[in-house]
Amino acid sequence: MPGAPLTESDAYRTPTGRGGPIARRFPTVCFYLRVIEIVRRASARARRGLYDDACWVESSRATVAALEAVGGRFAIEGLEHVRRLSSAAVFIANHMSILETFVLPCLIVPYRPLTFVIKESLVTYPWFGHVMRSRDPIVVGREKARDDLRVVLEEGRRRLAAGVSVVIFPQTTRALDFDPRQFNTLGVKLAARCGVPALPVALKTDAWGLGKRVKDFGPIAPEKTVHIRFGEPLWVCGAGKKEHAGIVSFIGREIEGWKR
Repeated sequence: MPGAPLTESDAYRTPTGRGGPIARRFPTVCFYLRVIEIVRRASARARRGLYDDACWVESSRATVAALEAVGGRFAIEGLEHVRRLSSAAVFIANHMSILETFVLPCLIVPYRPLTFVIKESLVTYPWFGHVMRSRDPIVVGREKARDDLRVVLEEGRRRLAAGVSVVIFPQTTRALDFDPRQFNTLGVKLAARCGVPALPVALKTDAWGLGKRVKDFGPIAPEKTVHIRFGEPLWVCGAGKKEHAGIVSFIGREIEGWKR
């Protein structure tokens, strides 16, 4: 079994009253203590070959709970588009923080097997690397764009043909601001080549901040609501220029709306 979804509804909002006074006063410390334990337990299972989809969903849900425990809030919409998928899909999202890598599994995996296109460093992290390798990710170096394109198209085709959906972040790096010029067409190319739908995902996950020394581990800002919205799946025609423009427009429009 792939594990229970975060919610059975089309949307999810954090219930009021989550988080105690100590956690709210020291959100960064309290959050990382919980996440370190989540990753440690997941890593131990992964090293023994016991970390399956249900475990992944469990870890993902626990991360949501960890952020809520320090006063964080989630507003998630469009889950009906995930539930109604009749095939594997390419999920195309902006990339704001490492939080989306932790949270998206409990939103997608209960309905569709999943993996990510990730940078090479994520599979070398202590503990976390064992977890990511167990998920059979598509690993890219992000140094040679031509090589990354070949890897994503070849490995992505294998995953999708096996019924495994793929999450791809087509930006050169994580960024708090969404710049369409940095959003490449790799996602729609993969969807077109494999004959599967492309499903846009707009994300605002800056509650998990970017670190100054280690980018993945920045301050936690629970006052910033985590927004995730899934758009309608698109079937890519031809070169996919129209579909790519639609995905970029969807993500940009949602992010601007969340800033107001």
